[in-house]
Amino acid sequence: MAHKHDPNEKIVYVGDSRIRKRAKSNVSPPDYTAFPGKSEAFIPNFLLKEWMVGVVVLVGFLVLVIAEPAPLGYPADPLNSSFIPMPDWYFLFLYQLLKYPYASGDYIVLGILGLSGIPFIALLLAPFLDTGKERRFYRRPIASSLMLVSLAAIAYLTWVSWDHYQHELAKNGVIPEHIEREIKNEESIEKGLGRWVPGKEKIPAMVEAEDVAFTETMTQAACITCHGSELEGGVGPALRGIGDARSKEELFDAIMNGKGEGMPPFKGTLTDDQIEKVATWLSKQKAAAAE
Repeated sequence: MAHKHDPNEKIVYVGDSRIRKRAKSNVSPPDYTAFPGKSEAFIPNFLLKEWMVGVVVLVGFLVLVIAEPAPLGYPADPLNSSFIPMPDWYFLFLYQLLKYPYASGDYIVLGILGLSGIPFIALLLAPFLDTGKERRFYRRPIASSLMLVSLAAIAYLTWVSWDHYQHELAKNGVIPEHIEREIKNEESIEKGLGRWVPGKEKIPAMVEAEDVAFTETMTQAACITCHGSELEGGVGPALRGIGDARSKEELFDAIMNGKGEGMPPFKGTLTDDQIEKVATWLSKQKAAAAE
């Protein structure tokens, strides 16, 4: 019986039979780099690599968010003029960018739509604009330069935003709400009162005014406008129990010269004698008065 000759076949004789066996090579087929002008298949090779890189970046980002959670302040109060709003740390660069003149005021539309839409449009157009076959970053100067400039801009804007925030806190004498909450919580636990909950604390009673002249002074200064009709707090802090936190001298200085942007100075509006009486009365407002 005739058989077609095949150079890849090996004839093995077993007794009187002839068994054809195809020789198999152990050498793997060449990859795409062996073919000039060719590139790796986008699906699934390149897409799988990009997906894995994205997963690593996302996990790292989530770890940072969990390690540095957003601070917990007080419930929103639109009447609190001393509050300085701040976004989460990963939005600081965008928050700072929107402060500049060309992104606010008359250019608010550009700031809202342009600055947020341009990056997304650029990413959509990137595959069509950057069509080179070179994948090494130092052989792609335009794309690499844009990436480095973007990273540097994000880092710089984040730093500027945080530095400006710290400067505003120091200038206005404001303690961030999340830090103030932690301090009050620690003080409450040390006193054996348990965890401090805003709005649930015991409000000290007020020591009655010594004379009618004092009430007239408080009315003239319009104290209740900011501190509440019962001095329980409003736009300004509560004055009940203020004697535990401030001395008479500190209260006199705050009334006379003001404090930050929320407390105006009353020098010239009230006489020194009137300010002295108000400071004296406030210094008697202690938590012990409620017992």
